[in-house]
Amino acid sequence: MAAKVYHDKDADLNVLKGKTMAVLGFGSQGHAHALNLKDSGVNVIIGLYKGSKSAKVAKSKGFKVYDNAEAVKRADVIFVAVPDTRQADVFKNDIEPNLTKGKTLLFSHGFAVHFKTVVPPEDVNVILVAPKGPGHIVRRQYVEGKGVPSLIAIEQNADRKAKKIALAWAKGIGGTRAGVIQTTFKEETETDLFGEQTVLCGGTSALIQAGYEVLVEAGYQPEMAYFECLHELKLIVDLINEAGISGMRFSISETAKWGDVKVGPKIIDSSVKKRMKAALKDIQDGKFAKAWVRQYKTGYKQYNKLLKDGEKHGIEKVGTRLRSMMPWMQKRTVKGAQAAY
Repeated sequence: MAAKVYHDKDADLNVLKGKTMAVLGFGSQGHAHALNLKDSGVNVIIGLYKGSKSAKVAKSKGFKVYDNAEAVKRADVIFVAVPDTRQADVFKNDIEPNLTKGKTLLFSHGFAVHFKTVVPPEDVNVILVAPKGPGHIVRRQYVEGKGVPSLIAIEQNADRKAKKIALAWAKGIGGTRAGVIQTTFKEETETDLFGEQTVLCGGTSALIQAGYEVLVEAGYQPEMAYFECLHELKLIVDLINEAGISGMRFSISETAKWGDVKVGPKIIDSSVKKRMKAALKDIQDGKFAKAWVRQYKTGYKQYNKLLKDGEKHGIEKVGTRLRSMMPWMQKRTVKGAQAAY
């Protein structure tokens, strides 16, 4: 059965009227939620750790900025928009001591609650509002009068108003313009991690690098390998995003279609699916979560090493040079692994 989709008519912003929303963190999702809610007429304050460089930026956008603890005291709804691994410390030190009955904790990813690195008291609402897009897209779509499809979930419904609050927040950030689907913290967390690891980030990155290596090791020019295994991927993904896999196949040549349906399943075969299932099991039983939290607690040593190793891959040097030949392309140089908060 198809999931119910909620739209503007199903959500009431008046649910948030006369209340204060605190956004803890002003990174990718935090800044987008805060700005969109503010433009929707909702009272929003920002909570940050002392010395945060984001304070100046938030103030320049017209927000009152407090330290995290004070923001929690002042707010009715608290959006925990800090990185997953840091939420436990922020919760213990700043949030939990200042929570009172009837407040609402809101997350955009269920990791900390689902894997119990954060355990809220039973007398507060615990909800999730998760736009299916990065913060800059959530903001841009809102400004253009559009919205990013979003998920909501209710983990604790202490005052029997949790769903109305989640839908109101989703409306305030523009989510109900596109459509909102209800899920659970468990489902959102496990499917999100699985997608990131096996397809969207991990699977795609590894596939690109392996394809590049095969061509270069076979004696082809690195530039040709870059174009065929990385550059043109966006063209295909855009077609899939706009019309699905069948729609993409409609737009490519017969030769490309034949290679797709005949050779593709030999590359991504049953052994890959078997390893995907193993990755999903590690997510479901908490093995991945424990290993990730351990990375944070030990200073991200392996994490940082693997990222640096990736930056040294031959495809990165070739790509930087080739992208400089394309002045029409928006380019970004990203340094630092952690989002601002």
